Amino acid sequence: MECRKDQNMTRCNCTYDPCSRKGICCECLEYHLRSRELPGCCFPDTAERTYDRSFDHFARLVAGGKI
Repeated sequence: MECRKDQNMTRCNCTYDPCSRKGICCECLEYHLRSRELPGCCFPDTAERTYDRSFDHFARLVAGGKI
């Protein structure tokens, strides 16, 4: 499968500038799931900027109707 990094970058809201996985969704997802987290693109921009990518944070946002 061909990576569509340029196309993915139009939707990537990751604010962690030195990230080497930006736009490479398969590597990003693998990295975050290994750390028991979700990637930033699963969160609204305001929540992504907190860098709390935990499952618990995601669940709180869903329960609060923010996602």
